[in-house]
Amino acid sequence: MEVAVLQMQVACGQPEQNIENLHHLADQAMEAQPDVLLLPELWRQGFYPRPVLSYADADGHETRAVLADIARKYQVNVVGGTVANAIGDKVFNTSYIFDRLGHLVATYHKAHLFSPSGEADDFTAGDSLVTFTLDGIKCGILVCYDVRFPEAARRLALDGISVLFVPSAWPLKRLIHWQTLIRARAIENQLFVVACNAAGTDGSNQKLAGHSAIIDPWGEILATADEEETILQGNLRLAVQAQIKDTMNVFGDRRPALYKKTPN
Repeated sequence: MEVAVLQMQVACGQPEQNIENLHHLADQAMEAQPDVLLLPELWRQGFYPRPVLSYADADGHETRAVLADIARKYQVNVVGGTVANAIGDKVFNTSYIFDRLGHLVATYHKAHLFSPSGEADDFTAGDSLVTFTLDGIKCGILVCYDVRFPEAARRLALDGISVLFVPSAWPLKRLIHWQTLIRARAIENQLFVVACNAAGTDGSNQKLAGHSAIIDPWGEILATADEEETILQGNLRLAVQAQIKDTMNVFGDRRPALYKKTPN
């Protein structure tokens, strides 16, 4: 599986500008004919202008149309980062995933909201994890803060995914956390992690970290970026995953009975 990671410079509160930039980057990325495009978190309006409901996409209507059009135009799978998605009076941090024909194959609402920034005051948390299949390969998705919860990644790994996509808007001041966590999720779950962080600044004028990365199940960095807008390309050699699992049988050596809640 060939992947292209679009580390976008996201303009906060400027959806039309961001959509135009997305088309430009997708066009550039498709010169290498990848199988999948991955976008960052809240690429449409940034992380995040307030009041968020004023900038949200009603039921993701515009977003779904844009992403489906890109998927059909280039015949490429699209893991569409996330957008602020208004459903009634609630706003979800939502990812839409499309296949090469422009069909919506999965929708994920970010489950863990970043309490230090008050994200839960503006967004509603999703209540389920999702898996999906692209070109016959089982995949999963976590968004930004979700990767701090190893239980979520392990649940997806136990469900049999081979690739974990991670769109994010992670700040530069916690860069070491970003780099450590996405690599750890790859190693401990023996899967590929394709992580797309945004570039630029967020709504509170914090510098975003960039440093998107493609990581193999052994923890090897296949490609990485700096802080600026760029496109990462990488080849996920899926046979490597089976070889690693044969070498180190982590899942066979698990002892789930030990991990249950201990009695008081």
